[in-house]
Amino acid sequence: MLRRTFLTAAVTAAVAAMFAGTAFATPTAPKSGAEYTTLKNPQPVQAEGKKVEVIEFFMYHCPACYALEPAMLDWVKKQGDNISFRRIHLPLTGEKDPEAHLFLTLEAMKLESQLHAKVLQTWHVERKRLQSDDANVEWAVKNGIDKEKFLAVYNSFAINTRLKNAGRVAAAYEVNSTPTIIVNGRYLTNPSMVDAANPGIPRQQLTAATLQVLDALVAQSRK
Repeated sequence: MLRRTFLTAAVTAAVAAMFAGTAFATPTAPKSGAEYTTLKNPQPVQAEGKKVEVIEFFMYHCPACYALEPAMLDWVKKQGDNISFRRIHLPLTGEKDPEAHLFLTLEAMKLESQLHAKVLQTWHVERKRLQSDDANVEWAVKNGIDKEKFLAVYNSFAINTRLKNAGRVAAAYEVNSTPTIIVNGRYLTNPSMVDAANPGIPRQQLTAATLQVLDALVAQSRK
């Protein structure tokens, strides 16, 4: 009898602990070590005034980044003056990564925001792989960019230096996958973390849950 009572109590405690753990894991009240992590070495932010800096680490070819894009753009629009949003391309293949090279060139030419969607369409709708310098130049010309101006920036010392340093930038933010979002130079989250912290969440709700985590981190940063 004593043994049965002990086992019942143990099972009850285990179930209670399980539900308690789940209660702590929620996108609307995220916890460090669950839905997000706090960087060991917070990074300086570029946002001015009271704006909270939000950085999306992404890769052009990344299907998850492409899937997140529409909702992410809507979220950025709704945040308005609360945030300063920018992107950083993770250099998958190292110091000569052609995707990151194209991104940095468009950014330097102040064309990144208006052509970002077109690059994604090239990869994910037209199924054309921009995986070489020649492919990038051909794409740029096709999309109305002057070839000589593009090549001047693409081959410039400044852009190639930034490309070589891109891996170190990602490492400083502790980023090794995409999409990953950094809030206020301090907090790191991504859909995979949100999914792992909330087992059983329907796949179609994962994007919304990720944005709820971002809402909470922005609010936390503004305090």
